[in-house]
Amino acid sequence: MIRRTLAAALALAAGSALLTGCGAGDAASAEVAAGNHGPKLNIGPEQHRVRGTKDPRSAALVPARVRESGALRIGVGAESSPPLSFYATDDKTLIGVEEDVATLVADTLGLAPRFEPLSWENLFVGLDSGKLDAVFSNVTVTEERKDKYDFATYRLDQLAMEAKKGSGWKVRGAADVAGKTVAVSSGTNQEKILVDWSKEDEAAGRKPVDIKYFQKASDVYLALQSGRIDGYFGPNPTAAYHVGVAGQTEIVGTFSGGGARLKGEIAATTRKGSGLVKAYAAALQKVIDDGRYAKVLARWGLSGEAVRTSRINPPGLPRTSD
Repeated sequence: MIRRTLAAALALAAGSALLTGCGAGDAASAEVAAGNHGPKLNIGPEQHRVRGTKDPRSAALVPARVRESGALRIGVGAESSPPLSFYATDDKTLIGVEEDVATLVADTLGLAPRFEPLSWENLFVGLDSGKLDAVFSNVTVTEERKDKYDFATYRLDQLAMEAKKGSGWKVRGAADVAGKTVAVSSGTNQEKILVDWSKEDEAAGRKPVDIKYFQKASDVYLALQSGRIDGYFGPNPTAAYHVGVAGQTEIVGTFSGGGARLKGEIAATTRKGSGLVKAYAAALQKVIDDGRYAKVLARWGLSGEAVRTSRINPPGLPRTSD
């Protein structure tokens, strides 16, 4: 079966993409205009990525078994989620901010990046089994995850509520979603926040949230356009990308992925005790300091999610209460 990239499908369906190439049907170079004020994003297979250079101090922190292999095995999301991780117009090349940041880290450690696209749950299975050295897949630091994994942060975790354009709906907290039908992905921190909001609504005598789950992003947006759901609660980068490209929805509220009391952070994830987290943090800090990291975020329109310091195992999203 041919995978149709979500990026290209959205662009063509909305008629708001600017696709350019060397000839008819040429997928080597393609751009999509992310809204009126967003950057033109290269969604072709020739990415001309910002590359790093080996830093001896960071590389020295890599365990011998990994250093001798010459490669870093990196898990990324298999589901197409632009601009995080998705397939280019050739339908086979993995691109996105996650691949770009991971490539910078591998370059800085003197290793070749080897990407493995996996479903959300299998990313963690891959770490547990030793199949993967790292996961770069919009993983938020949580206290529960810290029991099994080590983290080196590289982006702020921001969430967004997306609704049909012209909805007039504004979401600031629990009361604004009472009685609403909202889609969310299972097993995510945004699901936890939404469930907590629903419980808060019930405790206050308001209607709970009608939470819906979909397997594909395309199904979410069809439900949104048809009015079967009021909103979709997901990562801010993917919501902002969809709003800018498709032009049929709007963001009606943004939130920290860590909730009201905590600054949520996205992190490079590795198996606890693997010996790699210090190397990841050192490499990330190196590219933050030399400006390469800022260039990567800027090319995907995510400069607002930049961090100044890569932190190892910072306070995470609180544990789920029993």
